[in-house]
Amino acid sequence: MTARKVCVVVTARPSYSRVKTLLQAITEHPELELQLVVAASALLERYGRVEEQIVADGFNVDARVYMVLEGENPTAMAKTTGIGLIELATIFDRLQPDVVVSIADRFETLATATAAAYMGIPLAHIQGGEITGSIDERVRHAVTKLADIHFPATEQAGQHLIRMGESPDHVHVAWCPSIDLAAAIATNGQLSFNPLRTYTGVGDDLDISDGYLVVMQHPVTTEFRAAQDQVNAVLKAVHESGRPTLWFWPNVDAGADGTSQGIRRFREKTRDNRIHFFKNMAPNHFLELLVHCDCIVGNSSVAIRECSFLGVPAVNVGTRQKRRERGTNVVDVGYDAHDILEALNSQLGVGRFPSDPLYGDGQAGRRIADVLSTASFSPEKQLTYGLM
Repeated sequence: MTARKVCVVVTARPSYSRVKTLLQAITEHPELELQLVVAASALLERYGRVEEQIVADGFNVDARVYMVLEGENPTAMAKTTGIGLIELATIFDRLQPDVVVSIADRFETLATATAAAYMGIPLAHIQGGEITGSIDERVRHAVTKLADIHFPATEQAGQHLIRMGESPDHVHVAWCPSIDLAAAIATNGQLSFNPLRTYTGVGDDLDISDGYLVVMQHPVTTEFRAAQDQVNAVLKAVHESGRPTLWFWPNVDAGADGTSQGIRRFREKTRDNRIHFFKNMAPNHFLELLVHCDCIVGNSSVAIRECSFLGVPAVNVGTRQKRRERGTNVVDVGYDAHDILEALNSQLGVGRFPSDPLYGDGQAGRRIADVLSTASFSPEKQLTYGLM
């Protein structure tokens, strides 16, 4: 029996951690063959060049797609998606996959989904059905309509998909593969590496032996003109906390220039800031940092997904994660430095939270691979509008 060729497209730093255990499960599955495409910001040095970590983890990259247009604004995002559509169509024509896997809701995933759909290649979508607002909402639901099979990360997201007209037979609640990684390192007693020595980064040397913060502040596409003011508020609050902080560089979305400029100006003007900046880390190392941190601050979904499982206190800032399902570990605030600092101090006073399995139990990658090995696909997508 010929193995089914599963083509997974990784386009960004968070996308890899979302599917690493799935890549492993596909590689180990006797009825599946992995085809791995690395594209967009996952190839770029200024965003951590995730490709290097992927190769270091033992995965073979079958194709690379350079598609990011300079600008970090809505026009550049739209043009990047167009370039990706052209290039991915060429890649899919060469690889001839039996099914393509698209991840979550970044704008590049729309190129992956459109190319696969128009070429008649079955499309599997991971993390559909979630509600968050912003442009991600539109992209996520558009990919849902193009996809043939769905692997939502929560029960509620699965129900959203069914109410959107997706056949219940094609909706498989497999949970989130990133929780697989979190579960594997959740019981680590101490950091197995020194982040400042292993990854260098930029900033003063820090002593993190008595605790530290983790910050991930990304631009919000629909608020991209406010990106610099938003990151300034977070920088002020974190600086005033006086705590050692490990801060990760923003993603490639519109507004990234504003976020980056805010960080650079802060670094130039502020001495003894006790903040060290990083581009990227291996997924397991990053999760180790989260396990042992005092609190995570910013607007990344990792504060809501992985940190709910790990019980890490989180201060979610702004609207980027609006309406996403969350556990009790999250406190929401706006872009006011005083409010951010107050919420941070409150979370530090609470300490660790109980582990919440809202987004998974550590077996998602294997579940998705098993379904992909046996799923049947039809040339015509059957919707259930009015039939439920």
